[in-house]
Amino acid sequence: MDDIEVPHFFICPISLQIMKDPVTAITGITYDRDSIEHWLLRNKNTTCPVTKQPLPLDSDLTPNHTLRRLIQSWCTQNASLGVDRIPTPKPPLTKAHVEKLLKGMKDPKVQLKSLMQLELLAAENERNKKCLLENGVPKAMIMFVYDCYKKGEIVEGIEEALSFLQFVKLPNDKAKNLLSENNEVLDCLTWILDLPSEMKNSVAVKSHAVLVLKRFINNCDSIVLERLKPEFFKSVVKSLKTGVITQQGLCAALHVLLCCCPLGRNRLMMVEAGAVNEMIEIELMSIPEKRITELTFGILFHLCSCANGRYQLLSHEGSIAVLTERILKGSMAVDDRAVFILSLISKFSATKTVLEEMLKVGTVSKLFVLLQADHAKYLKDKVMEIFKAHSEVWKTSPCFPQDSCYASLHR
Repeated sequence: MDDIEVPHFFICPISLQIMKDPVTAITGITYDRDSIEHWLLRNKNTTCPVTKQPLPLDSDLTPNHTLRRLIQSWCTQNASLGVDRIPTPKPPLTKAHVEKLLKGMKDPKVQLKSLMQLELLAAENERNKKCLLENGVPKAMIMFVYDCYKKGEIVEGIEEALSFLQFVKLPNDKAKNLLSENNEVLDCLTWILDLPSEMKNSVAVKSHAVLVLKRFINNCDSIVLERLKPEFFKSVVKSLKTGVITQQGLCAALHVLLCCCPLGRNRLMMVEAGAVNEMIEIELMSIPEKRITELTFGILFHLCSCANGRYQLLSHEGSIAVLTERILKGSMAVDDRAVFILSLISKFSATKTVLEEMLKVGTVSKLFVLLQADHAKYLKDKVMEIFKAHSEVWKTSPCFPQDSCYASLHR
């Protein structure tokens, strides 16, 4: 195949591969359908890749049947040289077909089959995703899950419905409108998180559910956040335990909690749900990816702004050690949150036991190292505040610098 000279007009300008389904844009340039649709629909480009002329997202892409037949004929003639024949493309998905499948979702006899077909269509290409979105399928999938919740039944098809929503995401405005129309949408997603782990494909189903939940939380207003109940936080915190959801799901669940943190009542409910302990456990299980640590530390910072949160943090034997270990090993955001958490502890919860532990696990030494690092002045000032507040306790320790450094704390 490498030694065969392929006619240049068979090659897609984007993928640089032989076109399987050539289509001509309004600019007169022919592309492989998958490539140009990916360029327009997924990457949100609005210009022709070759001519740089305007090419709106809803531009007509005319099938170039003559070129396709030429390509197929050429492939057949060169089959003996290892060239695969290009199959005839499937006809585009139509509104009528989508409506038929939506109707099938309501018929118990063909419900699962219809859901599986819609999921497969969503995974196939960008053109299908656009058609499914325009015909309201994402909302129908949410309402299917909601109906299961109202019946209290684990119906076959929940996994397919939630998986579909990873391919064709509910637009932000639609998600916001749906929440305003039905305030139980969030409840139906947390209901899934509470389903028994013995459920078929439990990890995948719950991971999909928390990813959908993240999208709704991102688009809800303060009124919705103010109405969240303790059960909501218990369900999300429960999903953080090892093996309940995937790594991607874990990141989404943490994002959900962080979005809810700004409201004081939510912070209290999260603390009562055991969120502080779960944040520490996530960090102790292994060294997680940077983004997860940024999320856990961000949540801990908010929760430590209340007395109950600080009490729970200090009740965990590994909390101070985890905060210390992550400093200067993650990102600037992690260092920022770690220092501010330690500052809250220093200011409001600095018992003799806590201060001794900060020496024992190396917190004091690590903070002095941070002072020498390339960090923002405000963060170094926060460290100096911690030292000034407790230098009289720490000054006798060999871990605490003496002489000029000690003197500078009292200027």
